[in-house]
Amino acid sequence: MIRLSIVIATYNRATLLLDALKSVIRQSAPAQEWECVVVNNNSSDNTSECFAEFASGHPEYNLRIVDEPNQGLSYARNRGIRESVGEYIAIIDDDEHIAEDFVAAYIRLFDDVPEAVAAGGPIVARYPTGRPRWMSCYTERPIANTMYFGEEVREFPKGRVPGGGNMALRRSAIRRYGVFDTSLGYSGESLIGGEECDLFERLQIADAKYYYVPTAVMYHIIPREKLTKEYFARLSYNVGVSQLRRARLYRRVWRVRFVELSKWVATLLIALWYTITLQWRKGYYLILMRLNISRGLWSRNK
Repeated sequence: MIRLSIVIATYNRATLLLDALKSVIRQSAPAQEWECVVVNNNSSDNTSECFAEFASGHPEYNLRIVDEPNQGLSYARNRGIRESVGEYIAIIDDDEHIAEDFVAAYIRLFDDVPEAVAAGGPIVARYPTGRPRWMSCYTERPIANTMYFGEEVREFPKGRVPGGGNMALRRSAIRRYGVFDTSLGYSGESLIGGEECDLFERLQIADAKYYYVPTAVMYHIIPREKLTKEYFARLSYNVGVSQLRRARLYRRVWRVRFVELSKWVATLLIALWYTITLQWRKGYYLILMRLNISRGLWSRNK
């Protein structure tokens, strides 16, 4: 009986997808208790062929692939949810590896904590080419969304939500609170996100509980091309645009912009400290991040 379904949306990253699948089939949970549904979102590379070869080499696992013609991460994830059969659903990305107890940890959490409608686990960044010296804990979050809240199961801290590449939900929660908003989320090369935050805001409004699961660990693989100044500036700008779109949905644009102005005070103080301690590159990238987020928040982007 399938207890949990893993959903992986993918777009033109066949090699990374295969690495992710290698971690999926190393799960400690019995193979008959879980499945993995890969959603091919209009990839123009050899994703379908690579998946077919991998799946044929591991027939003992419930691995399958479906196509989603509507471009966008939210469309792809929603399609994976519809195609899956497990009572629990875990969503990961194609540039990740998951720990061996990932599936077992989420099944145990939902079985043992009936009030938990959703959950998330630690996110650990991995840098194959090395972590850049300019990166601080502040500038790492938009890129890797690192997350760690200790070694005990607990409700998520106030103000934090599970990362998009490491979240799990009961199927009943999807039926009650809905799926991902397709006006949000990465689409092709676009970096406009926010769909996970939107989903969890709906849970917050309903006072639904979501839990941190320390043994459901995900390793986020960050390639060199995501560590350039140009990519970081573009990513930060789109964080602002994502916040703007969500603010419009909930009619709070001016409140969000006011909070952004208050963040500038903290940003300048931290940047000054970095400069005094001769870590000026960390300060520079922190200001670059804040500047581009603000640009996105004050843009005319629809």
